[in-house]
Amino acid sequence: MINIPEQKQLVLFDGICNLCNWSVEYIIKHDKKNKFCFAALQSSIGEKIIKEYNINTTKIDSILLYSEEKDISYKSTAALKIATKLGFPINLMSIFLIIPAFIRNWVYDYIAKNRYKWYGKKESCMIPSPELKSKFLD
Repeated sequence: MINIPEQKQLVLFDGICNLCNWSVEYIIKHDKKNKFCFAALQSSIGEKIIKEYNINTTKIDSILLYSEEKDISYKSTAALKIATKLGFPINLMSIFLIIPAFIRNWVYDYIAKNRYKWYGKKESCMIPSPELKSKFLD
């Protein structure tokens, strides 16, 4: 069983990707209602979810959104669902959910495929500061 704090959604991200880490920092900064907690895909909880949901990490390797209802969203759907909870104006991005996922994911996959080349990567996963530690699960 995967336990996340009540009334929260878990954002799983590529812990060594600079773009992913900047995205997590952006979410934290704009998460005024404290709806999200975070874990790297490479963490023990990330690996547990990957195994439990039989996720092919060669196809899904950058962002997942997991809720306490055991619902999991991938790629552009995960990113847009996160955006809807971040308040104005970023929540306006939810309009893109009307675009079929295969089209949204084509753009998403193109960025994800090139993210290390364009933004670089870290040697190891991000270590949250002491004040942000409570937002991260392991």
